[in-house]
Amino acid sequence: MNMENFNLTESKRTRLCVVLTYFNRKEKTLACFRALSRAALPNTLDLSAVVIDDGSTDGTADLLFLEFPWVQVIRSSGNLYWARGMHQAIQVAMQSDYDFYLWLNDDTMLYADALSRLLDCEAVLGRKGNSPVIVVGSTVDENTGLVTYGGELRVSRIRKMRFKRIKPSDVAQTCESMNGNTVLISRNALQIVGNVEAAFEHAMGDTDYALRANKSGVGVWVAPGVHGTCSGNSVAGTYMDDSLALGRRWRLMMSRKGLPWRSWLILTRRHAGLAWPLYFVWPYLSLLLGQYRSIAKPQ
Repeated sequence: MNMENFNLTESKRTRLCVVLTYFNRKEKTLACFRALSRAALPNTLDLSAVVIDDGSTDGTADLLFLEFPWVQVIRSSGNLYWARGMHQAIQVAMQSDYDFYLWLNDDTMLYADALSRLLDCEAVLGRKGNSPVIVVGSTVDENTGLVTYGGELRVSRIRKMRFKRIKPSDVAQTCESMNGNTVLISRNALQIVGNVEAAFEHAMGDTDYALRANKSGVGVWVAPGVHGTCSGNSVAGTYMDDSLALGRRWRLMMSRKGLPWRSWLILTRRHAGLAWPLYFVWPYLSLLLGQYRSIAKPQ
């Protein structure tokens, strides 16, 4: 009788695997995992992690192993960046067939109740007949309190590749796109949608994943409330910084952390409809035209 009760208790435990990729951000990465550990306090949760060390030289992997022995660190040469690093981490994690997978950025600091609220949201949506689903957590800037990452909706039907962030409320909301900073994916949802597309060179893999999920019948939802802090990225020094010279902006745009044309081509061909060539070419034309207007403007 006692053995039967023990087996029943064990069967109710939820197996969750965190997947993450990082590069040379030792302090942030360790702080992220400390916050994650605090968020995993419920004794019904078995927490694991598969992380890609993408060529770090600051000793992050050794420190992670010492402080968090449940983290599996896979070292890479430094050429994976986000999308390909996540692809590899998920590929490894899927071999153990977890109940849930949590995408996490190493600069995201989860609140102590974040995991329990994300899992509760997934369960509530499932009971309402929305399963399988993907649940997106929202983050705010710890100084300003402004929403930095989470779920997104298209700006309009015409501007199919432009998205605006959803402000979290006290109820779950459907979304079309998402940022990959805090994303809970059930086993069933992952089996339907599959892995992050390794064809993306860095960014856009999360946008593509959400759009693919919606097309395949897996709902993408923004969970109620805020789940952690994460500072937004500044446009300074990027291709969107109009204080830079055109040549510099163009090189930044074509770099892996900009808007590399191969990745953008995949995204627009998949999700922009019949007019995808126009959506594909527009950002590059816009940069050139914007620079021309600034030169032609009377001083």
